[in-house]
Amino acid sequence: MSAIDLDRAEEIFAESVDGTVGLEEEFAILDPDTLDLAPRFEELRDTAEPELRSHITGELIMSEIEIVSGRGEGLTEALEQQRDARRRLFAHAAGRGVALGATGTHPWSDYREQRFIDTEHYRRVADSLQYVAKRNNTFSLHVHVGVRDADRAVRVCDRLRPVLPTLLALSASSPYVDARDSGLHSARTQTFTKSFPRCGVPDAFGGWSGHGGFREYLELLIRTGSIVEYTQVWWSVRPHLSFGTVEVRVCDAQPTAAESEALAALISGCVLAAARDVDEGVPFADPPPRLIEENTWRAIRRGMDGELIDLETGRVEPARAAVERLVAWTGCDVTFPELNGAQRQRRLIDAGAPMRDVFAEVVGETRATYAGSPATGARR
Repeated sequence: MSAIDLDRAEEIFAESVDGTVGLEEEFAILDPDTLDLAPRFEELRDTAEPELRSHITGELIMSEIEIVSGRGEGLTEALEQQRDARRRLFAHAAGRGVALGATGTHPWSDYREQRFIDTEHYRRVADSLQYVAKRNNTFSLHVHVGVRDADRAVRVCDRLRPVLPTLLALSASSPYVDARDSGLHSARTQTFTKSFPRCGVPDAFGGWSGHGGFREYLELLIRTGSIVEYTQVWWSVRPHLSFGTVEVRVCDAQPTAAESEALAALISGCVLAAARDVDEGVPFADPPPRLIEENTWRAIRRGMDGELIDLETGRVEPARAAVERLVAWTGCDVTFPELNGAQRQRRLIDAGAPMRDVFAEVVGETRATYAGSPATGARR
């Protein structure tokens, strides 16, 4: 749905099915010898066999490639589709003399040297955002979960807002940016989420229709020329008008396939738990964006090594305790490594490892786990 047809969006959500799942994983395209970013997206896309090509999309810059699962009827099917697409992508990349990386940022790339993919969409993004778009050399994991009914989908997004910082802390994988240790766990979030318009934690809309609803907001953006495509709303969680899904976009790209799949399982569980609570009328303490943003900063800065605020009690707790509460709410049977991507890199940094050695270690993890999927911590 390239034009913004809000009536058609309502129809798509009316036809949607709860619990369908889709994954979008973004990878840095790398020179295998230097691990510098390599602007070879169009080459990889154009030389891919048709089955793989149907799973490949671009993402702003020529040195980034996205692999998408397509719609799975549930998590298991989506993961099976994504594993097959990953294996094909990594084999194809190796055959073309290309390596792939999966951290939220590339540690030392100069954003001024990157080239945009030459499409009408990305020319529009570059023209409208200027420096903000040029600065955005970031890589992430997005998870789509089907939710029937547009009003329900908006209310599910409302309920997911407070858990976004927990998912960010758990997924953080980007301590480096601009050839230096940022001191952060998710430099990607500080680079992308804190600079793009209509990004980060959205307001709670209470529903699709009516005064103050999500549709009214979109109509204002369209009428004033603020957006011409729906995907110019870059929030960390959003109803996706073309797919009839709730899309969670808060996570850094994951260094290992198991971490990516475990996050997909947890996010799917979060969406379904929120939909269940909406249906059952479970009371919801709706915190203001400023408090969720406080936790977002905590997740950016210290990730799983830090603390988050329990917004219901007002007390701080270890980030791991917040993750445990989230897992309990969803009922997911899911496991994560003792240290996430940012923590593993930080331990190497603290031990004195040079930046390039740290990144080489992570790229090795990525190649070993994504190229030969499956190895998963995801069960539901």
